[in-house]
Amino acid sequence: MLQTALLIVDVQNDFCPGGALAVNEGDQVIPPLNRVAEAIAQRGGLVLASRDWHPRETKHFAAFGGKWPVHCVQNTQGAAFHPGLKLPDGAIVISKGSGSEDDGYSAFEGRADDGKTLHEILQAHGVQRLLVGGLATDYCVRASVQDALKHGYEVTVLTDAIRGVNLQPDDSECALEEMQAAGARLMHSADALREL
Repeated sequence: MLQTALLIVDVQNDFCPGGALAVNEGDQVIPPLNRVAEAIAQRGGLVLASRDWHPRETKHFAAFGGKWPVHCVQNTQGAAFHPGLKLPDGAIVISKGSGSEDDGYSAFEGRADDGKTLHEILQAHGVQRLLVGGLATDYCVRASVQDALKHGYEVTVLTDAIRGVNLQPDDSECALEEMQAAGARLMHSADALREL
């Protein structure tokens, strides 16, 4: 059986209802992610959670030339993980977008507190397969999945555990098609759990 890890992408207050850059139904990803995280942890597997961790001034924000409102600023309540997200003991947090020139869409651009990249951590744990869910389908989930595939991981996108920004109405649908075309599998979390 392939060594499987769960990557939870950016389930932070600012991306959930009421947040500075709220994704519609963003909090709906939490129950399936909690179920998968618990199952992976019970099997001794690895759970990782990425987070946007922006400085107050960054080219990522509209005020400094970017496309987004201010969100997920380091050490603010908006950057905190949603309180409903239950990260198991030993879960590794990956911070990304922490430089003033850094968009940080992909979790593979981030680093853990010890400075290791996501790829280095996955390699050290012998992970070959990644389950991925979180926010948002059409940006950070897509970028993280594409990078995971480039690094040679088998990737399953948990279709009930993602939601999109959808600046254009079909952005999420297009992102899913792109991820699938690149080699990712699309699967409901219940089916993914049965495969563990």
